[in-house]
Amino acid sequence: MLQHELETAITLARVAGKSILKHYAAGFVTEEKLGADNRTEPVTVADRDASRIIVDGLGLAFPDDGILSEEEIDDLDRRLSKQRVWIIDPIDGTSGFVKHDGDFAVQIGLAENGVAVLGVVLTPVNDLLSYAVKGKGSFVVRNGGEPERVNVSAKTRFTDMILAMSRNHPSPRMGRIIEHFGFTEIAKRGSVGLKVGLIAERTCDIYIHPSPRTKLWDTCAPQIILEEAGGRFTDLFGLEMRYDGADLQNRNGILATNGAAHNQVVDRLKHLLSEFGRLPYKK
Repeated sequence: MLQHELETAITLARVAGKSILKHYAAGFVTEEKLGADNRTEPVTVADRDASRIIVDGLGLAFPDDGILSEEEIDDLDRRLSKQRVWIIDPIDGTSGFVKHDGDFAVQIGLAENGVAVLGVVLTPVNDLLSYAVKGKGSFVVRNGGEPERVNVSAKTRFTDMILAMSRNHPSPRMGRIIEHFGFTEIAKRGSVGLKVGLIAERTCDIYIHPSPRTKLWDTCAPQIILEEAGGRFTDLFGLEMRYDGADLQNRNGILATNGAAHNQVVDRLKHLLSEFGRLPYKK
């Protein structure tokens, strides 16, 4: 089930990744665009070229599906009318791409009836591919080798857990979160997909993103990869992530964990969310 979809997504991610690396090596001009949250953010020709490769390829292979890409105009009526929607971030972590730090990824997710069911995340610089299909497990392929099944950790003590945190978009509230939970070890990465992948591979155990600024294309593919590795992915309030709404923002933030500690984290976050003045946003 979904094997053809998975193979197509992996192929397109690799083709897009090669295109991105050509721009990465040759140089590019960084522009500013107005994002879905009406704030400016960087964009390059590499983002746009990768988007066209993926969107055109998926449109040809699955003409009846809806498609949402960060770099394309959202055809809202069509998207909301479709049972299946591909959700794409051609370069998740454009800031890392611009800085040439290697911390960026191609992300292709598929949602059915608003639920993530397939995900592909490719880090082009080191040829690290992560993928998952609902009910089939989560896998990593390194440098074109054989797929390795990955599973999350079983840690439940916060002081033992390793926190994945943003490298390029530090939040002033993260210091308070680290103090509140007692985290002592932190791994910083640029892309949402890469941070969540660290949890799936047991390198990290938890990722808390308090900002409401991430979008559907940041989380769809990483979510199913983490869940199929045994982890959990919700908003900060423990509510289910949905991919069938008109609003593109994850306004309630992100909480990704190894699953074993998820409910404990949700409970412990309640005090902080109250302190921050955060209430669940209802779409």
